[in-house]
Amino acid sequence: MAASDASTPGALDGLFVLDLSRILAGPTATQMLGDLGATVIKVENPKTGGDDTRGWGPNYAKGLDGQPTDLSAYFMCANRNKQSIAVDLSTEDGQDTIRQLAARADVVIENYKPGGLTKYGLDHQTLCAAHPGLVYCSISGFGQTGPNRDQPGYDLMAQGYGGIMSLTGAPDGAPMKVGVGIADVMCGMYATIGILAALRHRDATGEGQHIDLSLVDAQMAWLINEGCNFLTSGQVPERRGNAHPNIVPYDAFEASDGHVLVAVGNDAQFVRFCDAVGASELGADPRFATNLLRIENRTTLIPALRMQLATLTKDDILTRLRAAKVPCGPIHDVAEALGSDQARARGTVVDVPRDDVADGAVQLLANPLKFSATPVRYRRPPPRFGQDTDAVLATLASQKKQD
Repeated sequence: MAASDASTPGALDGLFVLDLSRILAGPTATQMLGDLGATVIKVENPKTGGDDTRGWGPNYAKGLDGQPTDLSAYFMCANRNKQSIAVDLSTEDGQDTIRQLAARADVVIENYKPGGLTKYGLDHQTLCAAHPGLVYCSISGFGQTGPNRDQPGYDLMAQGYGGIMSLTGAPDGAPMKVGVGIADVMCGMYATIGILAALRHRDATGEGQHIDLSLVDAQMAWLINEGCNFLTSGQVPERRGNAHPNIVPYDAFEASDGHVLVAVGNDAQFVRFCDAVGASELGADPRFATNLLRIENRTTLIPALRMQLATLTKDDILTRLRAAKVPCGPIHDVAEALGSDQARARGTVVDVPRDDVADGAVQLLANPLKFSATPVRYRRPPPRFGQDTDAVLATLASQKKQD
């Protein structure tokens, strides 16, 4: 899918976001805002060569000379629709530049350690006092308060501390993190929601505010049903692999040539499921007549189903269950997922032009939002480090003269 027309109006056109964040959580939020039309100025540290993820290889977009650029795949996943400027916050000139940008910004987002920007006079107390309408979002590992506020915040530690690793992996295996930085990504999504809510309040009242968000808080919030299962029962949830604590059968099953997914959501589906795979006796068994009974008798039912499904091929199982209107599906690898007919139909992969890379464009995962009036726009590819410094500073100088 090609990049959308940059002239199409965006839902957040005119919004100015000053992005002092790096790695994944903050950049996920600011990329979302940029996708929706906001102008995003990403500030990168010239002492370190910019965002840490620029060096998180081994996969990089190659330049016209065939050599790797500073556009790592990791960096590109969360940094399109932004302008990059190189600014050293430890210098007076750098701090002055940030203050000038903050004076014109609607939103500032940062993920320094709590208190890390105070010594530069760029903390939320200082900037919000100077600009009462400013929405200032701080992301950290554990938040601005609490006994762990000074602990570093990485996705792995958030998943471990927040409980999700205790629920992920095989029942008899080690605790396992989710395969991608989901604590970072979900924190970025919460940040986006919080920023938009604060902007609505600002637009109604003129009052900005500070948003204090942590990876661990966000991760605990999306424990969802397992968190509420514990709060309701007092019983600590267990790792169940691909199984579900509240629905049976809901799991990955081995066929004769691979694995398939089955998600039986109600009692009528269970009967149809058993009939479709040649296990009608299980569907008629009173021990499995209701979901609650199936949960209670899980250890009897699941082995019997596994034995039956192992005699069938993947395609046979999926064909039978789809005909019976029983939820089921394949388990794709990433290539199969992104290359699927559904992904192509939905524009899941987008080509964003960039004239200094070997293929003339970089391929990115598209934003999943489909708007009828203000579609997502891919106006800017992920930027090279500091590529927009001169242009942004020149604009600031011009505005300063006008002021």
